[in-house]
Amino acid sequence: MDNRALIRAFKLTAQLLELHDENPFKIRAYDGTVTALEQLEFPVSEVDRPGLPDRTGLSKTQAAKVAELLDTGTFKELQELLDKTPPGVVELLNIKGIGPKKVRALWRDAGIEGPDQLREAAEAGQVAKLKGFGAKTQESILAALAFTDQSAGKLLFSQAERLGLDLAERLRQVPGVTEAAATGEVRRALEIVETVEILVATTDLAAIHAVLDAAPGLRAEPSRSGPWAWVGTAVEGGVGVTVRLVAPADFVNQLFLSTGTEAHLSAPLPNATPPAPRTLRQWAKREQFASEEALYEKAGLQYVVPELREGLGEIELAAEHKLPRLLEDSDLRGSLHNHSTYSDGNHSLRQMATFLRDAGYEYLGICDHSQAAHYANGLGPERVRQQQREIDELNQELAPFRIFKGIEADILGDGSLDYDTELRNSFDFIVASIHSNLKMDEARATERLLAAISNPHCTMLGHPTGRLLLRRAGYPIDFKAVIDACAEHQVIIEINANPWRLDLDWRWVRYALSQGVQLSINPDAHHTDGYADMRYGVLAGRKGMLTKEMTFNAKSADEVAAYFAARKARQ
Repeated sequence: MDNRALIRAFKLTAQLLELHDENPFKIRAYDGTVTALEQLEFPVSEVDRPGLPDRTGLSKTQAAKVAELLDTGTFKELQELLDKTPPGVVELLNIKGIGPKKVRALWRDAGIEGPDQLREAAEAGQVAKLKGFGAKTQESILAALAFTDQSAGKLLFSQAERLGLDLAERLRQVPGVTEAAATGEVRRALEIVETVEILVATTDLAAIHAVLDAAPGLRAEPSRSGPWAWVGTAVEGGVGVTVRLVAPADFVNQLFLSTGTEAHLSAPLPNATPPAPRTLRQWAKREQFASEEALYEKAGLQYVVPELREGLGEIELAAEHKLPRLLEDSDLRGSLHNHSTYSDGNHSLRQMATFLRDAGYEYLGICDHSQAAHYANGLGPERVRQQQREIDELNQELAPFRIFKGIEADILGDGSLDYDTELRNSFDFIVASIHSNLKMDEARATERLLAAISNPHCTMLGHPTGRLLLRRAGYPIDFKAVIDACAEHQVIIEINANPWRLDLDWRWVRYALSQGVQLSINPDAHHTDGYADMRYGVLAGRKGMLTKEMTFNAKSADEVAAYFAARKARQ
């Protein structure tokens, strides 16, 4: 059980306590435990149980609950709350937009004990009649339920990759296995995964089936399985799991065939001359290859990395050897758009800076929330000046590492940016983002973004659609108009690397590049652990053919400083 699982368990406990109208002080105690766990930089599971209070800063009582959770998967108070709460009511707590108090009203006042009952009541207009709800809330609930239905049985890439890698590693330990790897959607690094596929080279089919049938967290579907394939689901999340078994000699070919989309495998090869195979699938069926690189070479193509095998023109580019060298993790030299305890981050400015420096990076862009973001402890003018004074001090102390003075300025309803001109001038750069009024139609949402982009203080556009994958659809925008405006005003677009966002969507990266728009891989880190999310942004960028040359934070600290200075001079 990792730190995130611990945090989820204590958050759920706090929600259930509020649901049952328990003592507010007790609820705050659990919220405090969540906050304490979020600030830790080490795996709690690796701490000796007696040492938990000292290492975590938790009280002995809460540390004991953490120990019990680590050892048993639950703890007494959480289990008691779950035992007296219908499972469907617990599910209601996961629906976006309705908190524990509203769930309690639905349950106690209307007898609603699950999402299906809630949908029926809302469709019949009964929810709007409940005290504290109304027609707008009812409409929002129906939209949230529809989105929840669409998200069922799916995982974020980060979650699916972890499941796939863990499962592949477990299967490599089985006698008779020579290789095991995640393939399919996971290997292509799709942002949302519907099926976690594993390919296993083995000489003992029965041993693999026995291990999978007994694996905790997996549920077999015998009717869909066979000797060469185990099919089932992951209990948590309900995502599909398919494990395909092959003879060791067939592993490379089958890894290739199970990775690319049908469009990639069946695309006509531009240079094919009969009787040579006319598609990559035909090549893979015709002969065995020692590597995927060898297969592409035999087909007369430049090697296509797994992330690009979507059937979106990569075959034509590979035939002309025009696929670019894609961005790599090691190309990134700094991290922009990060938060600290000045707003809603978990670590101090010093901690965020020194952690990044010690990880080998050259610079940090700090972008705490602006004052309009009251919910996120946004910075008023005096706190901005206080932070900037601290940045000056730290820059002297930590040199040559550098902290750039940034802010995540809210884009207000009319498209203007938070703060007055004088204060905006004090920043090295500004990431402009939308956090409010998320229900505009496409025309109004696009107009709002275009107004912000045209503001000379807008250096970078943050998470352009505001989406939260599997949680909330992004607001609709005219992507082409927004990207064209960024090109006109030389505004950088971020790929928000948080695995819940990955926004700008990779499907628009290639168009942005064609218009000369630079992109920045921004982790939006609120914790030092958040820097690791840059990897997900890199993968998303690679899917859109992002290169080092077009990635803003692949520049050196001096190059970034010069860019910011030149842009400010033009203001």
